[in-house]
Order: sequence, then structure tokens, then C-alpha cells
Amino acid sequence: MRGVRATWIGLLVGIAAMTGCDRGSHPGSVGIPAPTFVMSDGVQTVDMGRLKGKVVVLNLWATWCAPCVEELPSLLTLQQKLPNIAVVAVSTDQDDTVYRKFLVKHNVNVRTVRDADQKVNQMYGTVMIPETYIIDRQGVIRRKFIGAQNWTQADIVDYLNKL
Repeated sequence: MRGVRATWIGLLVGIAAMTGCDRGSHPGSVGIPAPTFVMSDGVQTVDMGRLKGKVVVLNLWATWCAPCVEELPSLLTLQQKLPNIAVVAVSTDQDDTVYRKFLVKHNVNVRTVRDADQKVNQMYGTVMIPETYIIDRQGVIRRKFIGAQNWTQADIVDYLNKL
């Protein structure tokens, strides 16, 4: 009986994990204008309005989020490989010191700001991180990626190049 119970519990946990990660293959925000914002964290400023005309990869993340940290190197590499796009990283970190030390330690050289109040997450409807929005040159959300990605995968790079 224990084996059957353990199997059912494992199955339920697996289903819950899958549904928690899969928040829809066609989110409502795809195909609509991306919310614009100007945000400064005292060191850097991101003005989404000034990025119109560029493809934007908007990554919502935090230093304490393991999947966020896992995908970071590929985001940095993506920015190097495709300098014509703008990688924008908005962190939800509460502790400014931890955030700043992380940026230095990991040589984060993309546009990044700290949004402790999670205003950008609210604007975009993000409840779990990491989430990344692909915004085209006209400012329209074209894709939403949920969870950590390998941003240097050929299909992602090809998609971004075609926008």
C-alpha cells in the first residue's frame, strides 16, 4: 500500500509542478503593445520608450532565484552575439547591496535595474520568475518564455534575428 501511495503522491507532485510552470502556451499579453516604463535604481536607468526600434529581450529575475542565475550566462552571451537587440534585466531583489555585489561578481553588462516593489512584474502580469518577454521593434510583445532558457540556442537566436 505504501508503494501505491508514494506513486500517487509522486504523480500529483509532478502534475502540480508541471502546471505551475506551464502558465499557458498563448499568454494574453502576446500580440499587444508592451507596457512602457522608466525605471532607475540610482545607478542605471531603463527607459523602454527609448528602445522602440530595437528588439528587446525583457528578463524578469532575482539574484536568489536559481533558475534565473542558471540562465544568466546565456543572456549575457546573447547580448554579445546580437548587439542589435537590447537585453533588459529587471531584478526584484530587495537588498541593494546583495544585488550590486551579484552584478559585479557575475560581470553583468546588460541593461539592468532593481525593482524591489515589483512594479514591472505587475505591469506585465508576472507572478513567478524568471519570465522573459520578447518585444519587437514596434513595441509589441511577440513571445513570453517561462522559466530558465538557453538564450544561445539556435532556434531562439534565429527567431530574434528574424524579428
